[in-house]
Amino acid sequence: MSFKIAVFDAKPYDINMFNEVNKKYGFTLSYFKEHLDKNNVILATGADAVCIFVNAVVDTEVIDRLCSYGVKLIALRCAGFNNVDLKAASGKIKVVRVPEYSPHAIAEHTLALMLCLNRKVHRAFLRTRDGNFSLNGFQGFDMYQKTVGVVGTGKIGKTVIGVLKGLGMNILAYDLYPDKAFAERENIEYVSLDELYARADVITLHCPLTKETEYLICDKSIAKMKDGVMIVNTGRGKLIHTKHLIDGLVSRKVGYAGLDVYEEESAYFYEDYSDSIMTDEVLARLLSFNNVIVTSHQAFFTHEAMSNIAHTTMDNIGDFFAGKELANEVAYKG
Repeated sequence: MSFKIAVFDAKPYDINMFNEVNKKYGFTLSYFKEHLDKNNVILATGADAVCIFVNAVVDTEVIDRLCSYGVKLIALRCAGFNNVDLKAASGKIKVVRVPEYSPHAIAEHTLALMLCLNRKVHRAFLRTRDGNFSLNGFQGFDMYQKTVGVVGTGKIGKTVIGVLKGLGMNILAYDLYPDKAFAERENIEYVSLDELYARADVITLHCPLTKETEYLICDKSIAKMKDGVMIVNTGRGKLIHTKHLIDGLVSRKVGYAGLDVYEEESAYFYEDYSDSIMTDEVLARLLSFNNVIVTSHQAFFTHEAMSNIAHTTMDNIGDFFAGKELANEVAYKG
């Protein structure tokens, strides 16, 4: 039997990769450009499973309607699952995810943001194209021997630490569950958040989005940081209160911001609005700063990562329909 999979938020690169990987499985794949929400959940009619990405909104209404259509599985092709109401799904429909796809991709993009911000590469690119080869305003600083604070030391955070150690940076780390053996082996220091804020020249975020970490970076935490601090976020948008970040940029408390994610990104990211008026005034303000780089949630976007995502997603779906244990299931924990 060929199981039917409705793949939402499908871009050309998703379609190409999933079609290639599907040769092993033989599922019937239906692709939809829309991200799954209550307005288009009807597209899942007749599907055995839905495959979704980060911008889907899977609340109680969507889950109930999926179940009424006979959908048995929600397969996230990403690590985060905060956009799925797991409580509503409990006992009704299984949810699986891709817990990791390439920590190296995220770490390398994190480094790219840091170096571009510090050495003003994004501004130099535009300036030299206009025939302006002046260096005014482009002075940076040596990353060597500067202190970086890494918030979250899962696989991505640890990979970031390895990359930054290669630059000769001093590493401070914070994690709710510190890996003391890793710290001793890599000669890094776990500290409290307050100490990390006070000592770090650069702060980079790699923790999950939870009730405890939502708006981790806000006016109160920014006030504890060094003047001119660089903040990089390749984790989740709501780790940062964007309006407070803008206040920090205006006051110059924050010297640089590199953001691959944004708290209201679902309205814009992954789509082309270059011919439209931007109605998100906060995002528009953020993009106006020349010491800010915003990328469109692309840190993961390498060939290797896309291949891992497709293979793991298909494995998850295949295991479910084969009645096997779901290694990557996410369930409501109360």
